[in-house]
Amino acid sequence: MKKTVKFGLAAFAIAASASVFAQNADVEIENENEYEAIGWTPVAIGLASPVQLPWGCHKWDVFGLDISAIWADNCKMYGLGVSGIAMATRGDMMGLQVAGLCNWATADVYGMRVTLGGNFCYGTTYGFDVGAFAYRDGDMRGWDTEFVGSYQKKFWGVQIAGLANVCTEQSYGCAIAIGTNWSPVAYGCDVAGLFNYTEELHGCQIGLVNYAKECPWGFQIGLVNIIMDNSWKVLPIVNGYF
Repeated sequence: MKKTVKFGLAAFAIAASASVFAQNADVEIENENEYEAIGWTPVAIGLASPVQLPWGCHKWDVFGLDISAIWADNCKMYGLGVSGIAMATRGDMMGLQVAGLCNWATADVYGMRVTLGGNFCYGTTYGFDVGAFAYRDGDMRGWDTEFVGSYQKKFWGVQIAGLANVCTEQSYGCAIAIGTNWSPVAYGCDVAGLFNYTEELHGCQIGLVNYAKECPWGFQIGLVNIIMDNSWKVLPIVNGYF
């Protein structure tokens, strides 16, 4: 079950990204020097990068407004970015990004990103993400609402998902999902319609089935509550350790 949820959500996110960024499918994170801009512009407008003004927008920092009918690609983006299909930022993004199918960030994100598809980040996300799903190679700090689910290393804040919230290391705050919440170490409150899982619980789990390998402190509320290091490992309704 553990491997199924984690690998299933990751595979879904990776497959979706490949369809949008087919030409970049084998791209690796390069050093920062390769993302240095030749200059900056307050406005970038066009059809699809590099068919934009200024020409070759992925060579420029945008400090202001970036509007693209199909695809926007730039170095740093500080301000408002709007694209019909996708927006990519090779350096830091600070502000608001709105794209039809995908927001992609190679470095850190500060602000809000909104899309009907996926939010991707290979740095740390600070702020507010809204979309169908999210894949983050780094951490998320803020508020995350994904209609399918989200996947990241560590999470601080509030995350809401339809299918699953998955953290590969720790979660701090509140995680809400119709399906499942999954985190090796959970601090705070996890609420799920079906299943909450953690190896180490510091807080509470509320769901149909709750599982914790260890519970230094906290409690569970649900139909089946399992704490493996308790004297009573399985209890209905309530289980806990204080």
